Amino acid sequence: MGGESLVDVGKRLESMVTRWSLVRVAHDASTASASKARNELVLRYADATKAYIHAIVRDAHRADEIAQNVVLRMLAGDFAGADPNRGRFRDLLKVAARNMVRSHWARENVRRAAALDSDSVASDDDPNDAEQWVASWRQNVLDLTWTSLNQFEQSQPKSCAFTILRLRARFPDASSEELAQQLSEIVEEEISAETFRQKLRRARMRFAELLVDEVADGLEKPSADDLEEELVALGLIEYVRKLLSAEWKDSWWPDSRR
Repeated sequence: MGGESLVDVGKRLESMVTRWSLVRVAHDASTASASKARNELVLRYADATKAYIHAIVRDAHRADEIAQNVVLRMLAGDFAGADPNRGRFRDLLKVAARNMVRSHWARENVRRAAALDSDSVASDDDPNDAEQWVASWRQNVLDLTWTSLNQFEQSQPKSCAFTILRLRARFPDASSEELAQQLSEIVEEEISAETFRQKLRRARMRFAELLVDEVADGLEKPSADDLEEELVALGLIEYVRKLLSAEWKDSWWPDSRR
């Protein structure tokens, strides 16, 4: 696991500020950190929420308007009723977003002389609804993982994990020799093709580790099986399965966390 010992992994996971703890702080008016926590929630999840609203509201202009309203309500703390005992964070966020869409639509119908067409919003039982939300959430998880990888590179002077993966993604058909040459120019250091391949593998492993962190972060004290189930549900399991060892669940999730 990227050179970390089980003790290191355990300490890192225990110290993580989970989404649920952030939600609790965001809705505790007695704390000075509430506003900051709300801002962080918005920064992390506004894109997923907006993408979902654009998928279920069949009017691009109104989707923009409603999405902005939802973000403002998130900043105001409209998730006070969120409870980890009621399910996954992403599921509760989806329900909250849908409820906010309904509330907005109801207010618009009261304000306007002519009622808005309810068919402009996809129904709860629309077969594409779940798929749309999962797709929005999956992209959000990947975006946050890329951000974490970039932050990791910035904090580690000798790391170029983010740069390497971006090079690989930008030039998928380039050879290791060609990419090594480009990396050499960026870091101003001679990088051989073999060294590039080694760095690329370590970068992919680091990305997989950060991805697991991000997915685990949306679950309240999950077991290793819960974590794997969520990775499968989000279509992200191959990012882990192909890069980490066959015993990744045991090594990633120490007994102390189960």
